Amino acid sequence: MQTIDTYNFKEKKALIRVDFNVPLNDKFEITDDTRMRAAVPTIKKVLAGGGSVIIMSHLGRPKNGPEDKFSLQHIRKHLEKLVGVPVKFAENCVGEAAEKAAAGLKPGEVLLLENLRFHKEEEKGDEEFARRLSVLGNVWINDAFGTAHRAHASTAVIARFFPNDKLFGYVMKGELDSVDKVMRNPERPFTAIMGGSKVSSKIDIILNLMGKVDNLILGGGMTYTFKKALGGHIGSSICEEDKLELAREIIEKAKKAKINLILADQSVVADAFSNDANTRLCDSMNIPDGWEGLDIGPETREKFAKIIEASKTILWNGPVGVFEMPKFAEGTKAVADAIVKATAKGAFSLIGGGDSVAAINQFGLEEKVSYASTGGGALLEYIEGKKLPGIEAIRGE
Repeated sequence: MQTIDTYNFKEKKALIRVDFNVPLNDKFEITDDTRMRAAVPTIKKVLAGGGSVIIMSHLGRPKNGPEDKFSLQHIRKHLEKLVGVPVKFAENCVGEAAEKAAAGLKPGEVLLLENLRFHKEEEKGDEEFARRLSVLGNVWINDAFGTAHRAHASTAVIARFFPNDKLFGYVMKGELDSVDKVMRNPERPFTAIMGGSKVSSKIDIILNLMGKVDNLILGGGMTYTFKKALGGHIGSSICEEDKLELAREIIEKAKKAKINLILADQSVVADAFSNDANTRLCDSMNIPDGWEGLDIGPETREKFAKIIEASKTILWNGPVGVFEMPKFAEGTKAVADAIVKATAKGAFSLIGGGDSVAAINQFGLEEKVSYASTGGGALLEYIEGKKLPGIEAIRGE
């Protein structure tokens, strides 16, 4: 299989699918350019190899065709700054304007196409739309891991038109190498920390991790579904009543598989869902009526940290408290600090899922973990063991 490092880009026009779905404020200024910065090495690699670059992406969720607020024109200037060369703009991603702009590109030049999702055919995975995109370049690079779980025209279907000229960009390669390191060949002990509010959204991941991890730490709101399933009194804490049986099954499965399943035994509870609420420490099995668990207590922080710091492979998905409120961020911060310590001692740490990455960024620790995934839903589906269209399209598995 050709890779971005072995491919000869001389005189080639590389059609790169990136994920430039970045947040903009009401003045159309980018508030977080992480995803754009991530794609720069791929773009520069093509240019350095004597090729030209045609960039395609979506932005936001336009409902009925073109809308100015979702135009990629808003990010063009910033992209120029990042790649260090002028960026041309095509008013459409297919058709005459795009074809003319692409045809005129010289080696070393960059062209940004207008928002793919201004066309409904993109999300439908329309083959004719994919063909119209494909005529713009002669090599297709998928560097949009965040959309790899979608069988859209530009992320998967387009591969049919590039049977021998399809590659992963560096973002995709980095994501896949990191997840494969964790899921296929982990150094032991392997610890997964699963947080977040609902068991239901994490069930497939938890079950897929069952045969792989040594330690499974469960925190966040889902703690209380497990505690109630074990006969605990959880006050007003969040709980999925219809998942109590499932929680009991997970506990049994972990026992049978000899997995160390760790729940938060001590909670910081509050009398309201607010940073100004009254708080106290409680046994997670015995929370008074009218109080809800919003973070893990100091004893649990210590217990979690001890296990994390002794691990060689760490996967973290989901905060263990309502970290957006300073009063309930201590637990999530303690988990992040423990991961940083383990990483410094040589462990491989993968942070995945929007909230965990947001937490790591909030604490300014993103440079101190092995890999913080940009993938969100795509990463979770990959960890669940699902095949992702954007990956299959290139690997041809």
